[in-house]
Amino acid sequence: MSDITTISSVSGSCLCGTVKFTVSGKTKRFYHCHCQRCRKATGTGHASNLLISPVTGIRWLQGENHLSRYKVPDAERFYNCFCQQCGSPMPRTVPELDAVLIPAGSLDTQPPINPQGHIFWDSRADWSCEDSLPVYAQYPAEP
Repeated sequence: MSDITTISSVSGSCLCGTVKFTVSGKTKRFYHCHCQRCRKATGTGHASNLLISPVTGIRWLQGENHLSRYKVPDAERFYNCFCQQCGSPMPRTVPELDAVLIPAGSLDTQPPINPQGHIFWDSRADWSCEDSLPVYAQYPAEP
């Protein structure tokens, strides 16, 4: 896969505002991942993750001491980084790729690129990403 040449700077935070960060560098990719680990880590049908290089591009503006990690025991490099206060997924470094993996939902700024595709599609939950569902701007009216 060829690298995207977008030089990026994004900012984000957790749900409760305890943790804030910026990440600067070269945008590598932006995928919706449907693997079981990403589904379990997010509690949703997929994780939307942005990858920016280099690994040193992350700056914690506040709350770094409120981060926790969970390493999946049998995973080579998968771990979850989250705010201890509210549980929001937070960026994590991936030294093997010289990059920072950023949960797109944690961003307070617009991602520098749009999602490029779905990965681990064959692993997706049967109920996930069903395009024929109705769309609502807010909660639908009670039946």
